[in-house]
Amino acid sequence: MNCLRLPQIFMPKEGTDLYKWSVVACDQFTSQPEYWEDVERIVGDAPSTLKLTLPEVYLGSEDEQDRVDSIHLSMKEYVDKGVLRPIDKGFVLVERNVGRQYNRNGLVVAIDLETYEYKKGAGSLVRPTEMTVEERIPPRLKVRQTATIELPHIMLLIDDPDCSIIEPLIERKNEFDKIYDTDLMKDGGHIAGYLIPEGRETDDIMNRIETLAEPDAFKEKYGLDRDYPLLNFAVGDGNHSMATAKAAWENIKKNLSEEEMETHPARYCLCEIVNIHDRSLEIEPIHRVVFGAEVNDLLSAASGYYKEKGCEFNCGQICSSADNKDNTVKNTESNTDNITVTDKENQEIHSYTLYTSEGEQAISVTNPVWGIPVATLQSFLDDYLAHHKDCKIDYIHGENVVKELSRKEGNIGFILPEVKKEDLFIGVIKDGVLPRKTFSMGEAYEKRYYMECKEI
Repeated sequence: MNCLRLPQIFMPKEGTDLYKWSVVACDQFTSQPEYWEDVERIVGDAPSTLKLTLPEVYLGSEDEQDRVDSIHLSMKEYVDKGVLRPIDKGFVLVERNVGRQYNRNGLVVAIDLETYEYKKGAGSLVRPTEMTVEERIPPRLKVRQTATIELPHIMLLIDDPDCSIIEPLIERKNEFDKIYDTDLMKDGGHIAGYLIPEGRETDDIMNRIETLAEPDAFKEKYGLDRDYPLLNFAVGDGNHSMATAKAAWENIKKNLSEEEMETHPARYCLCEIVNIHDRSLEIEPIHRVVFGAEVNDLLSAASGYYKEKGCEFNCGQICSSADNKDNTVKNTESNTDNITVTDKENQEIHSYTLYTSEGEQAISVTNPVWGIPVATLQSFLDDYLAHHKDCKIDYIHGENVVKELSRKEGNIGFILPEVKKEDLFIGVIKDGVLPRKTFSMGEAYEKRYYMECKEI
């Protein structure tokens, strides 16, 4: 079953200031309202995707419903007044420069939501890499359920080690019509898009992507000793947005005939496909900040929690020689001001750096029962937050933001170690979804900026 469909994309009319039109994904800078206030200043009265999306910094605010109502009105106005116009049906080849050595290459497509599932244990062709927090769906559904258009910030990963699908298209990009080419605000870099119209080229793209999940090749590629559910796409960014689209579609299709279900636009969700082996793609950890916590209470709770799980918990003042970026540490000795940890042969240690207003500490868990460091940390934090209802957590892209937020009394930041991107697909295939917010594809300003639209 092919997951892809050719979308009917809408773009702003000629002459629109695309610098003001395109803003970063709504789930970024959620603890920095000043970022979004500056975006509002830049946009002013100009047509903009800012007016078609709800930055999540405003979720739960007193004017949330007013913002949602305004979004729906703006969507209708932009279509009725021709601010948004359809272009020829096809895929959009995307080239994004964020100032790194290599550009990031992608392909904007429509994904059939019938091939995607976010529930735990799902065996669908399109699956999340990380756990979906279903409690996060209802507030987002307020925007999606009665919206008339959608804007994608979802990024889907394909595992194409031969770089045989998207990369050859980029080499031939000048053969396609360029439909946008603009700088992006707030350090977003530069982006260009090329239309690949419906035809033999798009048919070939769909066939090549479908082949990535051909059963025999799939089993050989991942060295599988038994049959696992095939995986064609792994959701890298924007899974809660995709889960919201799925939830909205499930509600809509209840009142549709079989024939109507086949063609209803809400069944198909705009996404950008990126090859996990794209040279620009840097898989980075997503860090944590806990708000409203007392550090000694948290550390005491951590010690008790890990002891119950049969693990050993250690913390102390960090020193430069203890700085470790590997996921596991074997046969090393780490001395801190408060405690000495001697690792025995074949023991694993999951290590983190903790930041507070008092400074920074190294913390570690020896003999963890979880497979990756983020699972070890998140398991405890979930338990801690369940018993401390006044505390909140946010997931932060970028170490500097964590350090800045952690300077405030009552905030505790956790810096996680690096994630190996080559392990992501096999991890999802064999173990199911990873803990939520395990990794990020780049810093917040590198996230997808809204550009294309589609009716739903």
